[in-house]
Amino acid sequence: MTCSVAVPARLPRSARAATIPSVSAAEATDGELIERTAAGDRDAFELLYRRYARSVFGLALRRLGDRSRAEDAVQETFTSIWRSAKSYRPERGPGAPWLYAVARNAIVDRARARTETPSEIPDRPDAGAGPAERAEAGWVQWRVHRALEELPEREREVIALAYWSGLSQSEVAEFLGIPLGTVKTRTRAALARLAEILDGEEL
Repeated sequence: MTCSVAVPARLPRSARAATIPSVSAAEATDGELIERTAAGDRDAFELLYRRYARSVFGLALRRLGDRSRAEDAVQETFTSIWRSAKSYRPERGPGAPWLYAVARNAIVDRARARTETPSEIPDRPDAGAGPAERAEAGWVQWRVHRALEELPEREREVIALAYWSGLSQSEVAEFLGIPLGTVKTRTRAALARLAEILDGEEL
């Protein structure tokens, strides 16, 4: 299946930042391409588009069930990537999970635009977590994030996509272009390694 979504128009000329590694675009990681995009590098942006437009389109089509709306979601995804690339922080993880999070937001927005109905103001008090619970959750999240940084990149990537971006293992396989069995193997290895790292820390 061919996705015919056009690359967003009126992009600035390339203006690469000196701090970005000077490898060719084809050899750059997703994170490096996002950083180059943030610096105004149109070639890096277009390579990101070629790498991921088809996968994003497939996910959008499956969730929205309509080709036109899926194409709109792809267009919105890459327009958002161009505009918000400066918000990407490589120390927080590889580029693919960040890119998918942008895509997921665009897909959700497309779905909401069709199904959203006016909601009533709730008549019960908020039963959400209090300050103590939020502090505990933040501490746990920080520990897990620190442990994730010790994983090999391939294992960290599947964990980030599955647990932070909410993809099923089949969707992770489709998104990364690898066999489902490979995703399962990397996930098992990553979870075992994470358990060892966290068990070795003082609580």
